[in-house]
Amino acid sequence: MKEEIFVSGRNIPDIDPFLNIWHWQIPIYLYLGGVAAGILFFAGLFTLLGKEKEMPATMKWAPIIAPIILVLGLFFLFLDLKHKLYFWQLYTTMRFESPMSWGAWVLMAITPLSMVWVGSYMKEMFPWWDWKFKVLNLFESWAIKNRSNIAWVMVVLAVILGIYTGILLSAFNARPLWNNSILGPLFLVSGMSTGAAVILLVSKSHYERTLMSRIDLLLIVIELFFIFHMIMGFRAGSAVQIAAASLFVGGPFTITFWVFVVLLGLLFPALLETLELRGFKVPVIIPAILILFGGLMFRFIMVEAGQITRYLY
Repeated sequence: MKEEIFVSGRNIPDIDPFLNIWHWQIPIYLYLGGVAAGILFFAGLFTLLGKEKEMPATMKWAPIIAPIILVLGLFFLFLDLKHKLYFWQLYTTMRFESPMSWGAWVLMAITPLSMVWVGSYMKEMFPWWDWKFKVLNLFESWAIKNRSNIAWVMVVLAVILGIYTGILLSAFNARPLWNNSILGPLFLVSGMSTGAAVILLVSKSHYERTLMSRIDLLLIVIELFFIFHMIMGFRAGSAVQIAAASLFVGGPFTITFWVFVVLLGLLFPALLETLELRGFKVPVIIPAILILFGGLMFRFIMVEAGQITRYLY
C-alpha cells in the first residue's frame, strides 16, 4: 500500500483536476473574429486615406471574406453554448462591465456593416451584377455615397472587435495566464497581422503587396514585443504567474508555442517578407499561410494553457 500526505485541500492531481470547459470552438471563433477585424480595419483605413485605386484587394476583394468568416465564427460560438435556445437574451440588455456583452453587440453591429460594405462594391467588382429590387438599388446608392462615414464606423468597430477577442480571456481573474493587460493589444495586433496575410493572398498588385508586407512586418515586430513582454512580466510576478509562464518555458506547451507560433508563425514569415522587400523572389503564399497558421495555433494554445493555470489556495 502506498501512502501519501496531502498538505493542501486543493491542487491535488487526479482529485482536484483543472477545469476545461472551452473546447476547439472558442479558439476558432476568436481566430476568425481577429482575421475579420484585421481585414475590415485595413479596408476602412485605406478608404479614409484615399487609396481606393492603389488598394483594390484591400478595399474590395478581401472584405468579401469578412462577413463569411464572421458568420462562421458565430456558428462555432453557437455550437459551444450550453443553452443554445437562449442566446438571444444577450441582446435584451447591455452590461458595460461585461466583455461578453460588448462582444455580442459589436458582432451584431459589424457583421451586417461588413455586408453593406461588400454590397457597395458589388457592381464595381462584378459589372453584370444587378439588384432585383428597387429598395436594394436605393440602399446601394446610399452606401456608396456614405462610404467614408461607413469606413469610420467600421475602423472603430474593427479595433473593438480585435481587442475584445483578447479581453474576453483577460477578464477571467481566476486564470493567471489570461489575467494580464497585454492580452487585448496582443490579440488585436495578431488579428491585424492575419488580416494583412489574407490581403496578401488576394492581392495581385505589386504596390499593394509591398505596402501590406511592410505593414505586416511591423505588426510581427510589435506582436513579438508583446509576447516577450507578457512572458517577462509573468516571470517577474507572483508564484502563480511564474507557474503560468513556465508552461511556455520548459513546460508542456514549450515546443508547440515557440516552434509553431513564434518560429513558424512570426520569425520565419518576417524573414521571408524581409527578403521579398529586398528584391528576392519569395512566393507570397508561404509567409501568408504561415502567419495564418501561427495565429490559429496561438489562440488554441492560449485557450488550452489558460484553463490549466489557476491560483492555489
